[in-house]
Amino acid sequence: MSTRRTRYVVDGHLTAAPHEVSIAEALRFAQDEPGTMTLSLFPTPTADDVDELAHAWDLHPVLVEDLHHAGQRPKLERYGDVLFLVVRSARYLDDIEDVDFSEFHVLVRPHAIAVLCQDGRWIDGSDDTTMPGSSTEIADHTLLDDDRLLALGPEAVLYRLLDAIVDGYLPVLRGLAVDKEQIERQVFSGDAAVTERIYRLSQEVIDLQHATSSLTDVLDALGKGFDRYGIPDALRTYLQDVSDHLLRVDTRVAELRDALAQILTVNATLVSQRQNEDMKKISGWAAILFAPTLIGAIYGMNFDSMPELHWALGYPMAVTAMVVLGVGLYVVFKRKKWM
Repeated sequence: MSTRRTRYVVDGHLTAAPHEVSIAEALRFAQDEPGTMTLSLFPTPTADDVDELAHAWDLHPVLVEDLHHAGQRPKLERYGDVLFLVVRSARYLDDIEDVDFSEFHVLVRPHAIAVLCQDGRWIDGSDDTTMPGSSTEIADHTLLDDDRLLALGPEAVLYRLLDAIVDGYLPVLRGLAVDKEQIERQVFSGDAAVTERIYRLSQEVIDLQHATSSLTDVLDALGKGFDRYGIPDALRTYLQDVSDHLLRVDTRVAELRDALAQILTVNATLVSQRQNEDMKKISGWAAILFAPTLIGAIYGMNFDSMPELHWALGYPMAVTAMVVLGVGLYVVFKRKKWM
């Protein structure tokens, strides 16, 4: 059963669409009435939803295939008058120290825009299945809350969505930065489990960097199409602001990745130093135990013609030599800070 939500925008003002209006009917309304636009939101898109959208919008077969298959990197493609974008939002799950990504497919054409939540979640992770109506309410607030922008057409909704996604990266960076600080304390405290945590956090940062760097390419491609597709100057300024925010995010992600690489190097150095200290101690005790072992081994051979073998003071002298050598070596190693 479809979970599609349809909204009309008339002269920049949000207007309720008729109940259970089809995608084709919504598109005809937007095309026939001046100053109108329709937004189709698919919180949990099904194959039937994609097929209905493809038929109503007369989508290219290659584009339809992309809509049926999620798990794509952010990208921008044009099929005639239809603009197709793949973007990924991110949110940080502090309890499991994980970055959760949500993939969105966005279709834009004159007077209409469609947003497909391929992972069944909105930007903040809201699930339409477990929280009925929440995704729609959040989408209305996020995408349709500025009448001035809505008057500029469906591209304004697209840029509003991109802005919300970029803003959502900031809490993720804050969460990752806190984890980095905790890892730094673990490294210098000698926690043996910190190496695995560094690797896991590095993987999350790499995934986030892939999302942000790919989105940068998408925004650059959008900017190059301004003149060709007649984008209003107001939207150009708005997109430039989104690009500036994303550039700062991308820079912080790169810095965080470099910092984790340095932490991993420092941790490896500290582990090596601790292993060297352990080897010094092991070597020192081995040398201390070797001296009495050597004396005991020589006089334990029980040959008849051995110096002092039958001397009455031979045993006390051997024990004394063992103790003196052991203590002497211990003092020497202690001064050299091997013990």
